[in-house]
Amino acid sequence: MSATVLTVILNYRTADMTLRAAETAVRAMEGIEGAITIVDNDSQDGSFEALVKATAGWPRVRVIQSGHNGGFGAGNNVGIRAGLPDGTKPDFVYLLNSDAFPEPEAIARLRDYLLENPDCGFVGSHVRGEDDLAHVTAFRFPSIRSEFEGAAHTGVISRLLARHIVPMGVPDQPTEIDWCAGASVMFPMGVLDRAGLFDEVFFLYFEETDLCHRIRDAGFRGVYLPQARVVHIGSVSTGMKEWKRQPRYWFDSRAHYFRKRGGAFYLAAVTLAHLAGAAIWKLRRLLERKEERIAPYFLRDLVSQTWRNLMPRATVSEGRPRGQGAPVER
Repeated sequence: MSATVLTVILNYRTADMTLRAAETAVRAMEGIEGAITIVDNDSQDGSFEALVKATAGWPRVRVIQSGHNGGFGAGNNVGIRAGLPDGTKPDFVYLLNSDAFPEPEAIARLRDYLLENPDCGFVGSHVRGEDDLAHVTAFRFPSIRSEFEGAAHTGVISRLLARHIVPMGVPDQPTEIDWCAGASVMFPMGVLDRAGLFDEVFFLYFEETDLCHRIRDAGFRGVYLPQARVVHIGSVSTGMKEWKRQPRYWFDSRAHYFRKRGGAFYLAAVTLAHLAGAAIWKLRRLLERKEERIAPYFLRDLVSQTWRNLMPRATVSEGRPRGQGAPVER
């Protein structure tokens, strides 16, 4: 019996887009044993009923309801825990955003890479937009150095800290990475059994970074595979491209991630590093009359929200938007 793949697609109020993603997944799953599970993340807009009706009779496709919108990680966990339709665990789990569309060989190439490389804990795809421009989806783990570099916007600092810059560009060969965007990524089920599923304290953002870090801690490596290609629209569910200010849950997720990595002291340290880098940028901008690169209110919100998360009673669940959360650009 060949290896089985469970494809999980999380829907939140994007039923038409989700159906389009599922159609491309059905084609990409040809010749692969397994199934496709669409999880409606408690859309409450008729999406669940529409998806059930539209996929009736589709081979190997089922639609389930999360029952509670706990965010991206929690919704995907529902699909992973459900397993294959016969109740068995798959050999591999493939996560696909509702606004992402794999090319015909993409899923098979991810599966084959994992079969050939048992030391690999996850493998992510090459992702490009509908305009054919590649998206950066391969990353290093964030750290004190990366926070300082990213905020400083200064060439000499970036050259000195090049090995700590979070975005890794768009590799043209299979490349070892720390973490990847969750729009198209495959995991061996055995690795998830050892490292655990998504931490459901995260509502949106940093959940895939945290999971990949736990996979690395469990002794596995991550890989970016450019031969597995996916088209991704991005930000359909959240409207992120129209944001004028980072939402509170982004800061909460950031704080939870860094606290897991090193406690309250580490969260404070990475925030101070970011502020130090931003101070260098602000001085450069003043002296060289450069255009601002830091979003309005960001530094003020960073300080206030980090302070709130350092307080004993602060929790990530505070400030979550009711009725929001689903696959986002990753």
